Amino acid sequence: MPAPESPPADTVTQLYREHHGWLSMWLRKKLGSSFDAADLAHDTFVRLMAGRRREQAGDEPRALLTHIAKGLVVDHWRRRALEDAYLDAVAQLPAPEAPSPEARTLILETLHAIDAALRSLPARTREIFVLSQFDGLGYDAIAQRQRVSLSTVKRHMQAALTACLIAYQADAS
Repeated sequence: MPAPESPPADTVTQLYREHHGWLSMWLRKKLGSSFDAADLAHDTFVRLMAGRRREQAGDEPRALLTHIAKGLVVDHWRRRALEDAYLDAVAQLPAPEAPSPEARTLILETLHAIDAALRSLPARTREIFVLSQFDGLGYDAIAQRQRVSLSTVKRHMQAALTACLIAYQADAS
């Protein structure tokens, strides 16, 4: 199946001219920050130019722009929640053990990549991974809790760990 073509540049330019101000205002109300709103408005048009859902722009351009922007807002808040949780955990560390600002940035980038990788996995795989890595359950306990076989738990863990490794390697390069 060929990749969808991007909308013509003049169409995107026209949409930008007619709706960018409205979209920025809408995002500013949602986010409470003109800087974040400007970033997400820009990202909305970048996604539109990349050809995502381009065929829907015709009759209801604001509906399409809102749809794209809502997804970006969800991603924004997810990233912010992940960053806040990490920074809260770092704040609990004694000063000598706290990572440097540069290390924090690298760690956050890796966490975002792993989060995206885990979100792309099936729900059961994610749940098994969380039970193992965050709740500290062993594979036998997970198998009992999930009412699946030990080999099923191992298969899901292999898939989750592989996704995390691929995300980490992609982020490191």
